[in-house]
Amino acid sequence: MGEENSPGMFNFADVLAMAGRDEHDSLDRISEGLKPGDAINIQFTSGTTGAPKGATLTHNNIVNNGKFVTSAIRLTVEDRLCIPVPLYHCFGMSMGTIGCVTKGATMVFPGEGFDAGATLKAVAGERCTGLYGVPTMFVGMLDHPDFDTFDLTSLRTGIMAGSPCPIEVMKKVVSLMHMAQVTIAYGMTETSPVSFQSSVDDPLEKRVSTVGRVHPHVEVKAIDADGATVAVGAPGELCTRGYSVMKGYWDDEEKTREAIDPDGWMHTGDLATIDAEGYCNIVGRVKDMVIRGGENVYPREVEEFLYRHPKVREVQVFGIPDPKYGEELCAWIVLKPGQIATEQEIKAFCAGQIAHYKIPRHIRFRIELPMTVTGKPQKFLMREAMVDELGLVTPKTA
Repeated sequence: MGEENSPGMFNFADVLAMAGRDEHDSLDRISEGLKPGDAINIQFTSGTTGAPKGATLTHNNIVNNGKFVTSAIRLTVEDRLCIPVPLYHCFGMSMGTIGCVTKGATMVFPGEGFDAGATLKAVAGERCTGLYGVPTMFVGMLDHPDFDTFDLTSLRTGIMAGSPCPIEVMKKVVSLMHMAQVTIAYGMTETSPVSFQSSVDDPLEKRVSTVGRVHPHVEVKAIDADGATVAVGAPGELCTRGYSVMKGYWDDEEKTREAIDPDGWMHTGDLATIDAEGYCNIVGRVKDMVIRGGENVYPREVEEFLYRHPKVREVQVFGIPDPKYGEELCAWIVLKPGQIATEQEIKAFCAGQIAHYKIPRHIRFRIELPMTVTGKPQKFLMREAMVDELGLVTPKTA
């Protein structure tokens, strides 16, 4: 893009000029044969629980989702959207590029990979009105040593998604980055990706504490272990049905049947509550829920509390085997630059504020947390590392 030539690359205009009448005729013939339900993209999942799987998505899936996502943030031809998220991920591809195309909005790409400084520079220099990012990207920008030197007053909206969004981070994005109309979106690669999103005019309390309400033309429900729909406000596995559900996992019928039931419901594996107004709150992963001495503990709840500690930059909470209680809580914490903390200090912060069984027994401080390339925490790697460190044995169950 642009007038300057880059070594080893063609300019976009030059590529377009390479096509002759035969190429255009060939493209027209292919386009005429396309159907909305045809597979157009094999989008690989993030691999937060193991090996990535190829979600097969259609034109109907991604074009419509891109349209609805950008409608929720009221994107128009006047907007300039900064897209630092990967184009090989649904966030950049469906929600970013296709979303902008459906509105005629300008796309701004800060670089080949995410860099907090480059992103802040792009927003300021290009006067972007919108910004996409996963929580760790926003944390990186907020903590950038030169953050205060960038003029971000052009920002109006954007989306924070990709993994659970800490409430404290969301509040800072609104107050310090001028993103008064920022929204949170929830979804998964297999649903193109978004199924819940907050609105720009939702009360701030709802925008920082929930993932909004269900998207147009999508059905959702939360179910218990027996498949029955849970009561309003009760936690259950979130299921999605509608136009956005993938065709299936590429060349893997067994995994497809595990994920999509005979009635067309996509089982997300996420634990969620849906309140009387339809707002959804993701409380954790079904597999992440810790059962300590018979008490159900949702790691997300503990993480949100620990984010309130003034020295904590990032935190992940997960369960590890314990011979007495079955499972115990462990927290991996990344401190803010220049900060020092102890395990005892963190536990004292929790004492009397959250239930005793929710206080992590094991606390480790790390320079960084294992993440996928799209910024999602890999708790299975953290769990494996703690099992090895403590010499634990995972008990066999029926």
